[in-house]
Amino acid sequence: MKVVIVGGVAGGASAAARLRRLDEQAQIVIFERTGFVSYANCGLPYYIGGVIEEESALTLQSPKGFWDRFRIAVKTSHEVFAIHPDSHTVEVRNMLTGEEFVETYDKLILSPGAKPIRPALPGIDSDKIFSLRTVEDTLRIHSYVRERRPSSAVVIGGGFIGVETAENLCELGLQVTLLQRPVQLMNNLDYDMATLLHTEVREHGIDLRLKADVTGFEEVDGRVVTHVAGDDPIGADMVLLAIGVAPESHLAQEAGLELGIKGAIVVNDRMETSAADVYAVGDAVQVTHQVTGEDAVISLAGPANKQGRVVADVIAGMDSCYRGSLGSSVIKVFDLTAASTGLSEKAARAAGIDCDSVVLSPGSHAGYYPGATPMTMKVVFEKQGLRLLGAQIVGIDGVDKRIDVLATAIQAGMRGDRLKDLDLAYAPPYSSAKDPVNMAGFMIENLNRGILAQWHWEDEPNLPRDGSVQLLDVRTEGEYERGHIDGFVNIPVDDLRNRLGELDRAKPVYVICQSGIRSYIACRILAQHGFECFNFSGGYRFFAAVTEARRGSANVMPCGFEK
Repeated sequence: MKVVIVGGVAGGASAAARLRRLDEQAQIVIFERTGFVSYANCGLPYYIGGVIEEESALTLQSPKGFWDRFRIAVKTSHEVFAIHPDSHTVEVRNMLTGEEFVETYDKLILSPGAKPIRPALPGIDSDKIFSLRTVEDTLRIHSYVRERRPSSAVVIGGGFIGVETAENLCELGLQVTLLQRPVQLMNNLDYDMATLLHTEVREHGIDLRLKADVTGFEEVDGRVVTHVAGDDPIGADMVLLAIGVAPESHLAQEAGLELGIKGAIVVNDRMETSAADVYAVGDAVQVTHQVTGEDAVISLAGPANKQGRVVADVIAGMDSCYRGSLGSSVIKVFDLTAASTGLSEKAARAAGIDCDSVVLSPGSHAGYYPGATPMTMKVVFEKQGLRLLGAQIVGIDGVDKRIDVLATAIQAGMRGDRLKDLDLAYAPPYSSAKDPVNMAGFMIENLNRGILAQWHWEDEPNLPRDGSVQLLDVRTEGEYERGHIDGFVNIPVDDLRNRLGELDRAKPVYVICQSGIRSYIACRILAQHGFECFNFSGGYRFFAAVTEARRGSANVMPCGFEK
């Protein structure tokens, strides 16, 4: 059996290595258009910034290494430019010599990945405007930065590549302007969680401009000028274009394969395309979202590697299938880590799901053990049945392990309130006896049982200030004086029982504290004394971060733990 693989990065390389482990006799050939194979896409921005120092660290395997260990023939700088499913052949061009030839196959795996979106804007062909997809792209940018010594850069696009590259250029000492057309960075996050990142990048000196619509470029006096609708032009020494990617599916389209949303290649759960003996994996394919069951395009390395394993199993005659994607991801943003899995609240609502969320600000580990830092966690769940839908976490430490627990819970189909029952490892340097994941479960259970009702940051502008409701801040007097929401009166939670006479039982009470713990306790006190009350989801620290970031300010209340 002869297996030809188009594309030798995540999905293609994984499929090749797995297939060899299952079938020692198969003839396996990889054609890779670039000069590198099995390279670390996700590490490319960090080579530009010097965090990854050696170029060789970017490539996980070489053509020689593939042959020596797996007897897999890897032909780099070879582009497959036509597919003929009826004759089981592909046409290949050696990009170094120009030679063209026909290669036969018994099974064909397409792993072409995704291409950077590059709109037809005036001046976009300048050699000072870069995209970042391949090792060659990284080497070009790396060389430009080292040789030309630019002092400024404009990064266009606030997704993974844009944010990571902006950070790395900033750490090199460049003055960086980050332009994002939507109202927030990282569209996998809800707006409120993304604002925490807005503050972080601004505090590190990046000029973040949201709702920035780029209209074109021009070179002036050796610099590239970026034109933005309704704003002044921005001059810089270089520009990185990172506004998104699209499935690299033109080969499949020309071969008559079925395409789906965003032009992605349609496959079944065995990664089979509409053509016999042709499979596809990675960023170019359409998958099923595990939460919604709807079609999706999710461009991440984890799914691509798993799909490569599945297709190898199928070709080897095993019963294997791909069960869909959650879109679990994590990103470093200076001192913060931001992670998400499943659906954001906005995505759940867009899918027509009646959902709610809890926001909490737990510590990364036990507060009495030195070095604990706060994180902000948002867990989204379906109101009817409490099915877990998604989660987002932003913090300094402990973020990645919590998001992985939540991703596992979502994939297992757990109810949100059952998070409280998870038996998670505890020692003071690593967690608390009630892990943050458990705490989210307690909160969801309280909401479901009617022990607690809540209000959210977006409700604040509509809270009446006419005396028909009571607005209560239960932090200490010092905390209140350092910053509070207009209209909220201060009664510290420890004084509340003695000052109940200052409140009117006939009027609802909206309560807030620093992180949500003391306001929850206050709500329990009030409820058992006949008050209707609502606890703020997230606490004042979270509220301040959202509202200050909306005003474009980096001045946010310091993170602190509650006593």
